[in-house]
Amino acid sequence: MLANPDFLLHRSQMTSDPLSEMLNLLDARCLVSGGLIAGGAWALQFPRPNRIKISAVAKGRCWLLLDNGSEPILLEAGDVALLNGRHSFILASDLAVAPADAVSAFKEKVDGMARHGVGEDFHYLGGHIALGPQGMELLSDVLPPIIHVRAALAEAGVLRWLLDQLVREMAAKRPGALLASTQLAQLMFVQVLRAHIMSSAPMTVGWLRAFGDDRIAPALRLMHGDPGRSWQLGELARAAGMSRTSFALRFKTVAGVAPLTYLTGWRMRLAERELREGGMPVSALALSLGYTSESAFSNAFKRMTGIAPKRYRAAMAREAGPIDEVVDVEGQAMTAYYRPLKAAS
Repeated sequence: MLANPDFLLHRSQMTSDPLSEMLNLLDARCLVSGGLIAGGAWALQFPRPNRIKISAVAKGRCWLLLDNGSEPILLEAGDVALLNGRHSFILASDLAVAPADAVSAFKEKVDGMARHGVGEDFHYLGGHIALGPQGMELLSDVLPPIIHVRAALAEAGVLRWLLDQLVREMAAKRPGALLASTQLAQLMFVQVLRAHIMSSAPMTVGWLRAFGDDRIAPALRLMHGDPGRSWQLGELARAAGMSRTSFALRFKTVAGVAPLTYLTGWRMRLAERELREGGMPVSALALSLGYTSESAFSNAFKRMTGIAPKRYRAAMAREAGPIDEVVDVEGQAMTAYYRPLKAAS
C-alpha cells in the first residue's frame, strides 16, 4: 500500500518485479472451487464465466471447445488451462455427444466435486481468479481466450508437481488443507503466466507481453522500482541498451503504449489503490508519484479515470464492498463484484 509516505522513497532500494507488483495491485488470488469426476461418453456445456478460470486435468483427457470458433483443444493429464472468461465452453470426452448443462450437473456435487457419466476415467480441478476493483479488465485484456500449458513441456515440471500436491491436499482434508490448497493454486496461476510469457506463442499486446520482453525489461524494472522519479526517455533507452527511437518503437509494439504513457498509467493505478485503501492526503500522494503540484496530479488522474482524486476517494468510500456475489459453477467459492464508478467532474 501507499499509506506509508516513505513507501515510494525506499522502492528504488528494492529489487523490482513488475509481474508480482501488477498481480498484487490487482489483488489477484487463485481460488480452487471444486472439480469434476467423469467417465464413459460425456459432454458438459459451461456458461460464459465472466471471470478468469483455471482448469487442471489430474487424470484422463478431455476436449475443450470455446464458443469463439477456434479449434477444439485436447487436455491431457497434467495439462493446465487458463481461460480469460469471455467465452462459454464445452468439456467433453467426445464432442459428438450432446452436452448436458454444467450448472445442473454441479448442483449434485459432494465436497465440491461433481460426477457425470459412468466411471472415473477423468478427473479435473477447477477454480477462478478473484480480483479487486478494475482487476478483471486489466488482466483479461492481456490474456488470449485460452493459455494451454501441456504437461509434456519442459517448463511444466513445476506445474505437474503443484497439481500433484493440490490433489493430495484436497483428498486428504488435513488441518490447514484449505490454506495449503489456496497457496498451491496461486503458485499454479503464476506458473501458467510465466509459461505463457516464456512461450513462443503469439501474445496479446499489453503489459504482460512487455514483462516478458528481455529488451525492454530493464526499463520496466526502473519505472516500477521508482515510479515517482521523473524518468526521461533517454534514461530508459540507455537502460535497455537501445537508441531512443528503437526503444520507443519496440516498447509501443509490445506494450501498446509509449514508455512515458505506460509510466503515467502505472502511477495512476498506484494512486487508485491508495485512494481506495489508504489515508494519504492527495497533495502528498501527488508528490510521491512525481508530480510537482496537486493540481497537475489531479488533472492527470481525471484524464485517465474521468473523475477527480478526491471524488474518487469519496465514491469508493461510499460504494466499497461487494454488492453481488456469484457462486462459481464448480463449487462454493464466492467472488465479490464491485459496482463500477461513473465518470464525474
